[in-house]
Amino acid sequence: MSNYIEHNNQVAFHPGYYLREIVDESGLTQGDFAKRLGTTPKNLSILLRGDQSLSIDIASKLSRMLGTSVAYWLNLQQAYDEKLAEIQLEEELKREREIFKLIDYKYFRDNFRLPGLPRQVDEQIRCVREFLSVSSLTVLEEKNLAVNFRCYSDHLSKSNTVNANVMVQIAINQTLKKAAPKYNKKKFEKAVSFALTQTRNHEDFYPSIKKAFEEAGVILVALPNLKNSGVNGASKKVDGKVMLMVNDRRHYADTFWFTLFHEIGHVLNGDLGVSFNDEREDEADLYARTALIPQDKYENFVRQHHHFDEVTIRVFADSIDRDPGIVLGRLMKDKIVPHTEIKLSERLRYRYNVVIG
Repeated sequence: MSNYIEHNNQVAFHPGYYLREIVDESGLTQGDFAKRLGTTPKNLSILLRGDQSLSIDIASKLSRMLGTSVAYWLNLQQAYDEKLAEIQLEEELKREREIFKLIDYKYFRDNFRLPGLPRQVDEQIRCVREFLSVSSLTVLEEKNLAVNFRCYSDHLSKSNTVNANVMVQIAINQTLKKAAPKYNKKKFEKAVSFALTQTRNHEDFYPSIKKAFEEAGVILVALPNLKNSGVNGASKKVDGKVMLMVNDRRHYADTFWFTLFHEIGHVLNGDLGVSFNDEREDEADLYARTALIPQDKYENFVRQHHHFDEVTIRVFADSIDRDPGIVLGRLMKDKIVPHTEIKLSERLRYRYNVVIG
């Protein structure tokens, strides 16, 4: 490090710069000057190079040795530190601008009431930074910033990582605001059983299951999908509670319920982290499938029918007390009913859109 810095046609000098002049003019060697100052030659050399901040102890010794005030030396150090911090902040902001290009600011404006600030990129960055409670948007580049990426692989882009971390930070911050008891697995299992009775209650299910989960120490956070996040859901231990985040990525009710129960499977297994659109999370997928549609009943249903129309699907859904869209979604996933059955999908599959209150 130099004992002075130049930036934007301005120069800031480290106290070592001025001290070097004093040592040179004294006619003493650095070793002799250090002995008179009451420090080691090594410490003095480091200070003269600007590689170390001036301590109160050395400032006090200099004031007594040279007849200056302690404040004089400390003010030199403060001015240098402030200029250095200003440069570092400017460099950090340049990096933040690159990260910000990967984030859709409209997401925050439309869902969380952040100000529009058209063409004011630096102000938008400041608002997002404060909203997420991070010191810099550059931390969002960190893989596994707050939660392990369960199925991280090379195909996840920098944009995936940044936006996934954004969604997780939002969910964590919302969880921290909730007063809830510590996580209780047995109570959560009962709450999960209750949730299974709500798949057809499209208008009112969310506050009901959210309350039941909270009583078990699980904070359910549903978020609108953030473009390029690739996130299906996430879970994390937060202050003794468990955050369980899902998004409305595909909007259909059946995929929402599947994602929810996929994350529930992870929570019950103690495998917390972020789930992406990845096929390797077989255990959680199996839990979600069998919880939503009992496997033996599903197999009997498929075996007994060669044609799956609206009536057939509704009758089976009624028999297991599930939303018929969940049944249709499973049949489509298993390629028993083709995805081209648009009219059937329109009649049976309900659409969800998360709205932040």
